[in-house]
Amino acid sequence: MPDPQILLILIITAAVGFGIANGFNDAANSVATVIGTRTLSPRTAIIMAAFFEFAGAATGNAVAITIGKGIIEPEFLTMDIVLSGVMAIIIWAVVTTHYGMPISLTHGLVAGLVGAGIAMGSAKIIIWRTLARVFSAVGFAPLLGFGGGFLAMLAILWLFQKTGPSKIRSIFSKLHILSSAFLAYSHGKNDGQMPIGLIMMALVTSPYYDSSLWQHLSLLDSNTWWIIVISAGSISFGTAIGGWRVIKTLGLKVTTLRPVQGFTATVSASTVIELASHYGIPVSTTHCVSSSIMGVGATRRLSAVRWGIAKDIVLTWICTFPACGILGWIIATVLKRFL
Repeated sequence: MPDPQILLILIITAAVGFGIANGFNDAANSVATVIGTRTLSPRTAIIMAAFFEFAGAATGNAVAITIGKGIIEPEFLTMDIVLSGVMAIIIWAVVTTHYGMPISLTHGLVAGLVGAGIAMGSAKIIIWRTLARVFSAVGFAPLLGFGGGFLAMLAILWLFQKTGPSKIRSIFSKLHILSSAFLAYSHGKNDGQMPIGLIMMALVTSPYYDSSLWQHLSLLDSNTWWIIVISAGSISFGTAIGGWRVIKTLGLKVTTLRPVQGFTATVSASTVIELASHYGIPVSTTHCVSSSIMGVGATRRLSAVRWGIAKDIVLTWICTFPACGILGWIIATVLKRFL
């Protein structure tokens, strides 16, 4: 068994790596539409998103608690399980980002932890009631994103039917910037909580801390402020790097976007994400944004959405669960056998 201090450092490093990978892949979620509509330049959009991602990740901790305490029974949680789960999603994120496919790092992390937990213990140590909430969001979030984007777009078209195209573009270009900033904030508040949950899991399972640390998780606490800052900083840094292939897929390939469509898609997606974050439910920002873009595009006509691209995105979503679960199980099995 490796030295607990070394293992703790490895897990914290892996959690930071997860935050960077999350921002790198999910950067597309908050800036794809504002870049695709040419409302902002790529550089300006990325800088704006990085700032608001940090702000969101540093606000609230409901999702971090769900990830940290709600997936594996606390008495069976080990640093090996945490390390295996986070390594699984990092590997999957690197592969999918290379091919320009947006994924749910949230669900990938959950699947990786579950696979690692089964390998290290058994299915009995998994908290299935929490997983039921997470998996229910897999179905509901895209439906809400698609339906919200579709209905909101129809409402805007009806309200502005007598307004000239140039005035509509002027109005919604400004609103689109605000909605993209809100989406980046919402993404940080949900996905940005993941590294916090991972680091807290590692600390409370190490010999140096105890579970009471959860009660002090705050920016104002002298023992935990650094966890929030480096976690928020990692996802902000990943966003600043920018996953350009993913941005191209969502912003340019799914459907043709103008500022009014971009505004509608981001407002619809961020509303769903913000509600989920309030109740501590980890949802896929990727699912919400992608489906909202599809819903907005479908208001013109069904053929306005490139369903071939949409199919590839959905297949990647589906493959994320078994892929990360298997990777988590493999990595945990190797650790269990050789360490």
